[in-house]
Amino acid sequence: MTHSAIYVVGSSNTDMVVKADKLPSPGETVIGGDFLMNPGGKGANQAVAAARLGGQVYFVGKTGNDLFGKQAIQQFKRENIRIEHVATDPKLPSGVALINVDAHGENSISVAPGANAALTVADVQHALNQLKKGDTVLIQLEIPVEVVHHVVRESEALGARVILNPAPAQPMPETTLGRLFLITPNETEAGLLTGIKVHDSASAAKAAHQLRSTGCRNVVITMGPKGAYVKSDDHECIIPAIPVSAVDTTAAGDCFNGALAVALSEGQDLLSAARFAAKAAAISVTRMGAQSSLPTRKELEAITLSTSSDFPVA
Repeated sequence: MTHSAIYVVGSSNTDMVVKADKLPSPGETVIGGDFLMNPGGKGANQAVAAARLGGQVYFVGKTGNDLFGKQAIQQFKRENIRIEHVATDPKLPSGVALINVDAHGENSISVAPGANAALTVADVQHALNQLKKGDTVLIQLEIPVEVVHHVVRESEALGARVILNPAPAQPMPETTLGRLFLITPNETEAGLLTGIKVHDSASAAKAAHQLRSTGCRNVVITMGPKGAYVKSDDHECIIPAIPVSAVDTTAAGDCFNGALAVALSEGQDLLSAARFAAKAAAISVTRMGAQSSLPTRKELEAITLSTSSDFPVA
C-alpha cells in the first residue's frame, strides 16, 4: 500500500502512572495500586500510534540529554520512526508527566515540559525543508505556540495536509485555523476555540460550522462515549463510539489522531479514516499506559469490535 510520509511535530515525555480507585482531591492522598513508567507525550504517542498502524513516520521534537531522552530515542528506533529531526537540548531535562488513573479509566495529568518547551522554529525547519506535496503533518499544542503557527503556515504553503490536534486546549488565531486540512478537538477544546459548549451532535455541528468559517476544511470532534462528529464538504455524521470496558483512557485521543493520519496518508476519505481511528482508539482504552496501549495494524485487522452504523446530524 502506498503511503505519503507523516511528520509528527510535538512533545516527548516519560509518563509515570499510578492507578487507584479514585482521583485525589486537592490536599488528599490516595493510596494506589499499579505503577507504570511508560514513554509518552502527545507528539510521541501519536507518532508511535501511526507507526504501529503502518505509517511512514518522522518525529520532529526535542528531548533532554538525559536518561529519559536517550530512552525515548531508542523507543522511536524500535518503532521504526525516523529520528533525524529530533533535537537534543544540552541543559533542559526531558519532559515528564505524572498521571493518576481511577477505577473507571479516567485520568488527571500534570506535565513538566522540560526540553519540549525549548523547541524552536530553527529546530523544525530542517524537517519542513524535506516536506513534499501530499505529505501529512500532525501537530499538537504541547510545544511553543509560535512553532505551531510556523509549522502550519509553512506546511500548508508547501502543499502538505496539516492536521491540528488542539490539545492541551488554548485559543488559536484564524490565520492558523484557516490553513488547516483538519482540526480534531475534543468537546472541551472545541468549546474553548469557538465559545460554544459542545455536549451533543447539535452543539458539535454549531462549533464545527464556526471552525470551518475560518477556512479550516474539515472537522472531527471527539466526544468520548458519544462518538465522533465528522464534518467535511461531503459528510456530516456521528461515528458511534465502540463499546469496550475502559481500563485507561490516557492516550485514546493520541491513538485516534495517529490512526486518522495513517488512514488519510493511505488515501482513505475522512469518514473511512475516522471509522478506522475509532476502532484503534477503542482498543487502546482497554490497556494501561500511553504508548504501551497502542495497537498494531495486525491487531486492528484481527479484532472485530461491535459497532452501529454512522448516523446523520439533523
